Amino acid sequence: MNLSELPRGLDARIDSVLAQGEDDVIARRLRDLGFVRGETVRVVAIGPFGGDPIAVQVSGARFALRRREAARVQLEPRS
Repeated sequence: MNLSELPRGLDARIDSVLAQGEDDVIARRLRDLGFVRGETVRVVAIGPFGGDPIAVQVSGARFALRRREAARVQLEPRS
């Protein structure tokens, strides 16, 4: 599952951030913001009509991400 598929209000742990190429600026920026393996993440709000952006919380901070950016954040399988 990836972050764009996580239902609002549920916690999950980050597994990885997928890079599209060797020098992927978006993947690097996500990692710099705290989207790293083992961190807990939660979707706190979704744009109107289930669209963009989505608001997520990670490492005590909130960020607005486009769904295509959130789709790069892979989550650990739920047990």
